[in-house]
Amino acid sequence: MEPHLSSSNTQHLLEQPPPTTTTTKSHGKLALIPLVFLIFFEVSGGPYGEESAVGAAGPLWAILGFLIFPFIWSIPEALVTAELATAFPGNGGFVIWAHQAFGPFWGSLMGSWKFLTGVLNLASYPVLCIDYLKLVFPVFSSGVPRYIAILVSTLVLSFLNYTGLAIVGYTAVTLGIVSLSPFVVLTLVSIPKIDPSRWISLGQKGVQKDWTLFFNTLFWNLNFWDSASTLAGEVEQPQRTFPIALLSAGVLTCLGYLVPLLAATGAIPLSQEDWTDGYFAYVAEMVAGKWLKIWMEIGACLSVIGLYEAQLSSCAYQVLGMADLGFLPQFFGVRSKWFNTPWVAILVSTVIALAGCYMDFADIISSVNFLYSLGMLLEFASFLWLRRKMPSTDRPFRVPMGLPGLIIMCLIPSVFLVYVMSVATRNVYMVSFILTVLGILWYFFMKFCKSKMWLQFNNTGEKLEYED
Repeated sequence: MEPHLSSSNTQHLLEQPPPTTTTTKSHGKLALIPLVFLIFFEVSGGPYGEESAVGAAGPLWAILGFLIFPFIWSIPEALVTAELATAFPGNGGFVIWAHQAFGPFWGSLMGSWKFLTGVLNLASYPVLCIDYLKLVFPVFSSGVPRYIAILVSTLVLSFLNYTGLAIVGYTAVTLGIVSLSPFVVLTLVSIPKIDPSRWISLGQKGVQKDWTLFFNTLFWNLNFWDSASTLAGEVEQPQRTFPIALLSAGVLTCLGYLVPLLAATGAIPLSQEDWTDGYFAYVAEMVAGKWLKIWMEIGACLSVIGLYEAQLSSCAYQVLGMADLGFLPQFFGVRSKWFNTPWVAILVSTVIALAGCYMDFADIISSVNFLYSLGMLLEFASFLWLRRKMPSTDRPFRVPMGLPGLIIMCLIPSVFLVYVMSVATRNVYMVSFILTVLGILWYFFMKFCKSKMWLQFNNTGEKLEYED
């Protein structure tokens, strides 16, 4: 079923269908359950990585953090995504929103910020996967075997993405169930051993709290709710499916963090300095035995695969959407004749991710996180401005608030974003500035190429009404 836009403002998205190389065919559409698990992997992938919150601030603060933080960060971002993805259900997601709100320059800049965020984060997943495998196969620890393993794993995972979004979606369902299953077992085995008094511990005496690590852990385990919006053109009945999928993924994500955290912190005595990434596996061994530890390590590896597939899908379909909108040449939107997937966009994302895999990119990743914050501020601004600018646009899902309430809803997470940006280092500011300038130059270069007709572009983006 093709998306239906009832508003005259949004019908312009479909007035001039893009060429056959970029149009969405009816087969292979994403159903509800696969979309739920793709969103789950965009945001979370399971409790792997939440351990640092306990190490940074103690059990009580970690529990409160994962209980309260979704209400001040995740829910506003998910509500914004649900409203805008159903009002403008096309590939490109947040690029379309910024374009509709403020014009093509801001749409292009949003695309640059978000694509850099996604594709460089993508680079970390094959490395993490090999880091898990080296525990079983030490030959992958360093040298040529490690480089070859990263290369092969990246290409294999990208090829899976190439075989079709529906296949990727059901693969995400399988990976999600398998990667969460050891935590279900851990929770059940822990119940007889739980001492509720351990939950109210503020941390061990003499262990200094690391609030920066604490908030970063919460932030990066509960964001990216908008990433799946770039797949809206590939979803069956997106106006109906997206809100349900976001709600379901939200419940799954929050329970997936909170329940294992309560089980683990309640079942064993606190050794706060041990609570770092990967500590859940050792908790599993202490509570149930080595068999559950191994199961959890396998689950962690499978979770990384799910994270890679979900992130690559988001990046690739964002590029496809930007080609459909005329921000990129039509070539970037070419689809496979066999699988109907955007193979050029997948290839470009994979090549950049591969380059990142072999770099020491600590400052780059920090800068990408900075750019993500900039993108989210622009996204909240687009949401508010579209409510004012296009009040009559059909919104199948509408956040049930007036403009003053929406401003307050967006203001709270925006303050947190500004805080995250304010504590960045000088190198992060410099790299972020350079990447932003490159994004601006890219927009004007594409505009120049279009004016000289050096490359072929779609004209769909020019039909978007972004001026009052």
